[in-house]
Amino acid sequence: MSIEDKLKELGIELQTPPSPVANYIPVQQTGNLIYLSGQGPRDEEGNFITGKVGTDISAEQAYDLSRNTAINLISAMKSYLGSLERVVKIVKVFGMVNATSDFTDHPKVINGCSDFFVEVFEDKGRHARSAVGMGSLPNNMAVEIEIIVEVS
Repeated sequence: MSIEDKLKELGIELQTPPSPVANYIPVQQTGNLIYLSGQGPRDEEGNFITGKVGTDISAEQAYDLSRNTAINLISAMKSYLGSLERVVKIVKVFGMVNATSDFTDHPKVINGCSDFFVEVFEDKGRHARSAVGMGSLPNNMAVEIEIIVEVS
């Protein structure tokens, strides 16, 4: 089954990625690696979902927002690559959580992204990862995730 068929089976329709909000490009390729700039969770209107994990947002809600962000990253991949079948593997995930100073479940939050990548890409979705807490994130996003992907 193709990656896009798998997404359809899961009820996921990829949206056109929004334009960058600052002076950067969404994807940079060098050799067979693409580096995707940080993405955050967005609502149906394309607005960032905001708040601080640990006060405004629970770890469980943030897990879902991390999954939402993974979908946005896949949209950016498809926009750049044309076909998700070019993905050889997800190499690295760097997940940042906009969290209170006493929040310590960052890995559980970023599992929303990691679990989704493995669900969609199977073994090609397994990756190295960092999950860290931040005092703030741009636009008060609840999470921001950037990834490195090997492509053909």
